[in-house]
Amino acid sequence: MIFKRKIYQKLLEWKNNDKGRSALLIEGARRVGKSTIAEEFAKNEYRSYILIDFSKAGQNIIDLFLDISDLDFLFSQLQLYFQTRLYRRESLIIFDEVQFCPKARQAIKHLVKDNRFDYIETGSLISIKKNVKDILIPSEERKIKMHPMDYEEFLWALNEKEDAFSLLKEPYLKLKGFGDSLNRTSMKRFRLYMLVGGMPQAVNKYIETNNFYEVDKAKREIIDLYIDDLNKIDPTNRLSLIYRSLPSQLMNNASSFQINKIIDSYDISVNSILEHISKLNSSCIVNISYKVNDPKVLLSLTLDLTKFKIFSNDTGLFITLVFYDKDFNSNDLYEKLLADKLSVNLGYIFENMVAQILTSLNEKLFYYVYFDEKAKRNYEIDFLISKNNKVCPIEVKSGDYKIHKSLDYFIKKYSSNIDKKYVIHTKDIKKENDIIYLPIYLTYFINE
Repeated sequence: MIFKRKIYQKLLEWKNNDKGRSALLIEGARRVGKSTIAEEFAKNEYRSYILIDFSKAGQNIIDLFLDISDLDFLFSQLQLYFQTRLYRRESLIIFDEVQFCPKARQAIKHLVKDNRFDYIETGSLISIKKNVKDILIPSEERKIKMHPMDYEEFLWALNEKEDAFSLLKEPYLKLKGFGDSLNRTSMKRFRLYMLVGGMPQAVNKYIETNNFYEVDKAKREIIDLYIDDLNKIDPTNRLSLIYRSLPSQLMNNASSFQINKIIDSYDISVNSILEHISKLNSSCIVNISYKVNDPKVLLSLTLDLTKFKIFSNDTGLFITLVFYDKDFNSNDLYEKLLADKLSVNLGYIFENMVAQILTSLNEKLFYYVYFDEKAKRNYEIDFLISKNNKVCPIEVKSGDYKIHKSLDYFIKKYSSNIDKKYVIHTKDIKKENDIIYLPIYLTYFINE
């Protein structure tokens, strides 16, 4: 199925505003829908298009980009091979999986200058970075990130009304509660989204079968693909071990990712840690949150690159990772989550979901930890975002928790530097003692 995606509007803005003065590179994890949206955009917005899938293109196509001194020859060959006529300023050429042909990416500079056609590139970001050592990166290339389907896109896929989710914004802005009944219904719907996730392949399988076993199979295929990709990039398998350990690391509730428990002790220097995390981050299959040392100043200025937490880019995939080594029938996580009977130690699933939402809002992820010598305990704020030159602390709870010692401590310590304070939970909207309590599905409006 072709799903409605919000990124389509950004592609349209690029086409109308740039008018061929730049190419567009769609970055994102594999299977997130980059190729599909590019081709759908081409079909709808151009008189004709050519899609070159470099992952399976023949050598004759690859060789065309070794020498682009004669663009007339290049375009005539592409039109003959793909049996498609190109029209000046009315046609689009898609370089799909462009990482497999670095010379095609380098050619963008000259193709854009020629200005005959528009160009969109897609590819796996980690492979793109690996394959650019010997080429000139075109400055005429604009980048745009594509994330898994968000909750609103998921509802569209289920044929919900176009504005069903956006109508929740006004009650959010007024901090007006929905009532327990409506909130329970909304939370049940959102839990379904958490289970299925936002990868189009999994969403499509749910719509086709209404069967979580089939959905889980689709998600395992994606995870297997990610693990294979990571092992190709890092034959030592350390990257894939880090990826597979995400649930256990978050379950341990440590103040940062314990990479020394995964990677051999001889290879845990700071530089090797940073290199591994950089590679994993470039894959776009994870979202990384960094510890901030001083939340009184610009968050990015005091982050500690050696202290971080790693979340899955998609909570549906994360849930499958939780029991990846077990058969689907041997777990009851799906049933428990849908029935709101999730045990407290699985609350990190909600933390992963909030990390995913904030990332989709283009928020960088930060958290804060302070060890109180007197109390002999850590006070931790799950997420920090900036607003109005101040910080907004966010606590994430998987149920209806009224006790939030870490948030209370943070508010007391940094009161003059705080804008709004949030507790993300599963119950209705309310404001109490100047703290805003939000059901998790309203996190999407947190920047409003």
